[in-house]
Amino acid sequence: MTHTDNPCFETSVNLLNDPQNQRVWSIIISLFGDMAQQPKDQISGGALTRVITPLGIKPEAIRVALHRLRKDGWIESVRSGRASVHYLTEFGRTQCAAVTPRIYAREPGAPQSWHLLIAAETCGQAALDEALLLPGYIAVNRTTALGFGPKPGKTQDLLALDADNLTLPNWFKTQLFPADLSNSCAALLKAVNAIPDPAPDLNSAQVATLRTLIVHRWRRVVLRHPDLPASFHPAGWVGEACQRRVFSLLDQLPRPVLADLCETPEI
Repeated sequence: MTHTDNPCFETSVNLLNDPQNQRVWSIIISLFGDMAQQPKDQISGGALTRVITPLGIKPEAIRVALHRLRKDGWIESVRSGRASVHYLTEFGRTQCAAVTPRIYAREPGAPQSWHLLIAAETCGQAALDEALLLPGYIAVNRTTALGFGPKPGKTQDLLALDADNLTLPNWFKTQLFPADLSNSCAALLKAVNAIPDPAPDLNSAQVATLRTLIVHRWRRVVLRHPDLPASFHPAGWVGEACQRRVFSLLDQLPRPVLADLCETPEI
C-alpha cells in the first residue's frame, strides 16, 4: 500500500501539516525523539524518506537537514551495506531525554509553591536574565520572573517574594500564556479534533508519519507552555483539551518497530 492508497491518512496529514513553519531538521528530531531515542536505535535513509516525504518534504531537503544535524552534533550517519543509517549521538539523546518527560506527561505536575523575582530598570536585570536561564523560571515581563519553589537564598539586587497563595489578574495570566502560544495550541486542538481516528490498515511508515506530526506539533506547544495550575490559565486556554486528544491519538498509533519501517531508496 502506498501513501496515496489511504484517504484517511492523506486527510490526517493535510490537517496536521504546517508547511508555513516547517523546519525539516526539527521534524527529524521529533521523529528520533519519539521513536529512536535509545543508544542502539537506528533509522535507515529509506525509512526516513518514507516517513517524512508525505509532509511535502523532498529528499534533498532531508539530506540538507541531516547534514546540519551532523554538523551540530545531534546525529551520526554510517553506511550499512549500500544504505545509510542514522542515529542520535550521546548529545542528541541527552537533549531529547531532557524534554521527554514534559512532552509525554499526561497529568499536570505543577508545583504548589512559588516566588517572584523583580528587577529594577537600572538594577538587577543581569541577575534576572541569569535566573531565567535556569529550569523552573518563567518570564512574566522584562523585569519580573515567576519561579517554582521557595525563593533562593541569594538574590543579587532582586526583590524576591515568596508567593504560595498567588491571586493573578488577567494581565498576568496573559503574560504567562502569550497570544501566539494560545493560538498555536488552539490551532493544534482544531487539527487533532478534525482528523479521523486512525484506520487499522495503516502501515508502519504511515503510523510513524502521523506520530511524528502529532508529537512535533505538540512539542512546539508544550515546551513553551509553563506547567502551571489551572488557576493560572487565562480565559480560552485549551491546553488540557488538546493534551487529552493528542494522547488519545498517540494511544491509537503505537510506536512501530523500527525494523518494520519499509525501505525505499536511500538518503
